Amino acid sequence: MSDPSGYHDRVNPDLLWRIPATARTVLEVGCGSGALGQAFKARQPAVTWVGIEAESSAAARAIGRLDHVLGGDVEDPALALPPLPPLDCLIYGDVLEHLRDPWACLQRQATWLADDGLLLACIPNVQHWSVLQQLLQGRWPRQDEGLFDRTHLRWFTRQSIIELVAGCGLVLHELQPRIFRPEQAAAFVQQLEPALAGLGLDRQELLDGVSPLQYVVRAGRRPAPPLQLDALSLRPQVGMVDVRISQPLRALASRPGVNARVSTGSLALLPAEPLTPRLLIWQRPALKMEPETLQRLRLLLRNGYVVVCEYDDDPAHWPAIAANGHLTFRGVHAVQVSTEPLAEVIRPHNAEVAVFGNTIESLPPPRPSLLPGEPLRLFFGALNREADWAPWIDTLNATFAAAPERWAVEVVHDRGFHDALVLPRRIFTPTCDYATYRQVMARCDIAFLPLGDTRFNRMKSDLKAIEAAAHGLAIVASPTVYGDSLQESVTGRLFSNADQLRQVLEEWRQAPEQVRAYGARGRAWVARERLTAQQVPQREAWYRSLWERRDELTRQLLQRVPQLRNPA
Repeated sequence: MSDPSGYHDRVNPDLLWRIPATARTVLEVGCGSGALGQAFKARQPAVTWVGIEAESSAAARAIGRLDHVLGGDVEDPALALPPLPPLDCLIYGDVLEHLRDPWACLQRQATWLADDGLLLACIPNVQHWSVLQQLLQGRWPRQDEGLFDRTHLRWFTRQSIIELVAGCGLVLHELQPRIFRPEQAAAFVQQLEPALAGLGLDRQELLDGVSPLQYVVRAGRRPAPPLQLDALSLRPQVGMVDVRISQPLRALASRPGVNARVSTGSLALLPAEPLTPRLLIWQRPALKMEPETLQRLRLLLRNGYVVVCEYDDDPAHWPAIAANGHLTFRGVHAVQVSTEPLAEVIRPHNAEVAVFGNTIESLPPPRPSLLPGEPLRLFFGALNREADWAPWIDTLNATFAAAPERWAVEVVHDRGFHDALVLPRRIFTPTCDYATYRQVMARCDIAFLPLGDTRFNRMKSDLKAIEAAAHGLAIVASPTVYGDSLQESVTGRLFSNADQLRQVLEEWRQAPEQVRAYGARGRAWVARERLTAQQVPQREAWYRSLWERRDELTRQLLQRVPQLRNPA
């Protein structure tokens, strides 16, 4: 049977982002055509994903996406799973309402969870305003899809979901409402307002109950220790906020008990009581020895926060940091950076420094083969890099001039580089958001990554190589920074002089199949070592350790900056 609506190919983002980033064994009941598992595998390729799907055509499509696909009745106690370790995650996406006895089925299958395994489910809310509205008008809701899909056998409210989870012996971690038309829910409640007092109903409680179309459930065998991660980020720039703040915190928040908030400019702090474990990750704060800054830091301390400075560039590039006694590093409990050379510069000012190399959140699809005669498309994207590319522009232009029909160049941000090229096929994209930057990169075949050997560059990370390799681009790069991560002639090519750069580009022009081979090996390197999910255990362990050591870290902080002691 075909699926013209695409129902079996949909990915519920509220489920996807709650699958623990560290999960290695997942069972999805009602896997459809495997779209959710495929999306998660792009973040965690090491996962073993088993799907159960009764609809045969959807199951057939899932076979090419998942590790194991089972047909049959999920409620059959005799249903045999492949040999698996205890599950890290058991998923029911819009499934439980279709079962004859969801209570018995879930109770039985919850025993398959590991001790720290997680149940995830998305369950419709029969208290939704649209249902009540039709019932009040004397109509029984009927739909082909939605709350009263013709295949639904059971219905749930918020309270009955809580009872369902408890009946399985599980601890409820989260019951997150999915609300799609809040203004219509509010209008419905407003229409009922004259009758609420007589019915003994509180307006806000009723609105909270009728607004969600569905609830997303997270539950486990045991309570999850709480951890609140708040972040103050820079204003969005290409990749800087995404890679250093948003993506790592999103992956951490997939862990039960961890909650994350990211804000730009200001943040509503948690109150001092109750004292939930809490950290503030502050991206590149410009801390000055001024009353306003000191008072802001005192407020964070009074509210119980462990404060972490997030930094990823050479601080010597900004003289104001040294002019303020390196308060940016001395005035916080801890610092996190992207490279070890940067950590070495900061440790004299604060010994509590962690290095989290830059990573990429998910792998794009593998690249198709190059078409015969198709030009090779070279990518260059950077800000303020003329000193790095200027020594090589003549070599590039000479190489392109030998066979201009075989080359094209995509440039992001750097108008000077674009204008210096002598090539008919060149495209310029102005400064853009991170998604657009990645889209332009994805159109290309080769990444050109030059960095001059300067102090500032030596403290940079290899992020551009990670991004390019993930997209399957072949990389030609300087040894500065990239020589420490790329394996010469395996995951990329390094050049130190014009002859080496020319030779690499000529080899690839004459044998373009090498371009895809380098791209495939680079992509495999990222999958093995440089995905965001792989850092989650290390990051979570360090953040929890900071909280456990907060008294000692605060004592050290006040020794470094006694001005932060509460004024008399």
